[in-house]
Amino acid sequence: MKILGIGNAIVDVLCRVDDKFLIKNSLTKSTMKLIDEKEFKNLLKNLTIEETISGGSVANSIVGLSQLKNEVGFIGKIKNDELGQKYEDGLKKENVNFLYTKKDEPISTGSCLVLITPDSERTMCTFLGTAGKINDQDIDANVVKNAEITFLEGYLWDEGEPKKAFEKAINNSNKVAMSLSDLFCVERHKDQFLDLVKNKLDIIFANEQEVLSLINSKSFEDVISFSKNLKKNIIITRGENGAIAINGNEVFECSAQKNLKIIDLTGAGDLFAAGYLHGHINKLSIKKCLEKGTELSSTIIQKIGARI
Repeated sequence: MKILGIGNAIVDVLCRVDDKFLIKNSLTKSTMKLIDEKEFKNLLKNLTIEETISGGSVANSIVGLSQLKNEVGFIGKIKNDELGQKYEDGLKKENVNFLYTKKDEPISTGSCLVLITPDSERTMCTFLGTAGKINDQDIDANVVKNAEITFLEGYLWDEGEPKKAFEKAINNSNKVAMSLSDLFCVERHKDQFLDLVKNKLDIIFANEQEVLSLINSKSFEDVISFSKNLKKNIIITRGENGAIAINGNEVFECSAQKNLKIIDLTGAGDLFAAGYLHGHINKLSIKKCLEKGTELSSTIIQKIGARI
């Protein structure tokens, strides 16, 4: 297997809202907020569902890689309930090898309300459900060892059982890639993420806000210096300023595509990572990896949802 993704198995529920809805419900645009099941249902009750798909950040990337004809798998914790079955069926439909056996659990399968505002930004309210209870027993060490790359998401990191699952995956991996996932996620776990970036990871994906927060700086020059010192492969998306990869002492840049009809930014970072990793495992140059990531992210933001 080329790439094994491990992340939160979340059913994405996509809805269109206006900015007033975010203000009324005290939501910060373009971020992810963790909520309980009751709050999830309260937010959803007056909304119209546009689409329901098997989501989660790394799962979106893995589906993208599968659509590019790469051999991939995914581990994420779901319950043996209706949403869990929908989740599993959704990944299998995309030719992803779903490597988790669902069981009866005390908590429902996780779900994420993806709120799309008229400016195409997405604000996420996530009920982690049983996805947030993933533990080391859910990770098959042999499955991890058989993958060329393990791809993890920052969203998965949490103290307790999820952290044990995360560490077991890292300790058994041949090569580890990780997305920092979200600005609030970085700010919640800054010290641990910094340790991971410096000592445990081989490939790191972040957007500009996330990496600036990680190193407590407002200067992108500091990001370049920090990345060069690490001697890792760090890939940073910068919105309309394109994307940049620092590999050892070398810096590679790729411009953003112009004149796009942006509809929904859901999955932009996830599909960028899919494109980049596709290039990486197929031995393309770093420049070509950046271009493939940019191509996929440009495609996905011109449609609803995170499926090409």
